[in-house]
Amino acid sequence: VTRVRPAVLSILNGMTGTPAYVRNARLDILAANDLCLALYDGVLVPAGLPLNLARFVFLDPYAKAFFLDWETIAQDMVGALRTQAGREPSDRGLSDLIGELATRSDGFAARWARHDVRLHRTARKRLANRVVGEIELTGDALDLAGDGLTMIAYSAEPGSQAEDQLKLLATWSATARPLASEAVGTNPPSAVAPADR
Repeated sequence: VTRVRPAVLSILNGMTGTPAYVRNARLDILAANDLCLALYDGVLVPAGLPLNLARFVFLDPYAKAFFLDWETIAQDMVGALRTQAGREPSDRGLSDLIGELATRSDGFAARWARHDVRLHRTARKRLANRVVGEIELTGDALDLAGDGLTMIAYSAEPGSQAEDQLKLLATWSATARPLASEAVGTNPPSAVAPADR
């Protein structure tokens, strides 16, 4: 699936206080709301969508600075891809993605060889953001079953520093972000050299 229905986009864009994105089973982010674009700090830009999360995690050096718990994220990405490969063994695009990652990233190949399968519906994530600094949020995966897509929505504990950071980020996104919308620290997957990750 590579398209998001207008109704789903409307819901996504209506979630103004909640960073959220929609992805497919191959981990391609297909759409993100404004707060998520601000949270993902130049990693996600409208012109760069779809963005494959696994390619970003394993082939872009910036991923280790952005995801503060990179090892956990990397293992979760491999587990999610292995789960999907088990569900859809004839998915040519998925096979091609796994082959590309195994060829270009020693870190991916080593994790893939472990045969771990992980499927998390809720996970804590620590991200580095230039506007609000380190922020820890809970990401919840919400299946859009009829579409074959998943919405990931991030939330902060009520009364926490992260909640204040999200409010600041929302204000910044509504005012300053249009002036700073260029991608920062990312490389298109085709431009990233093979890495030992």
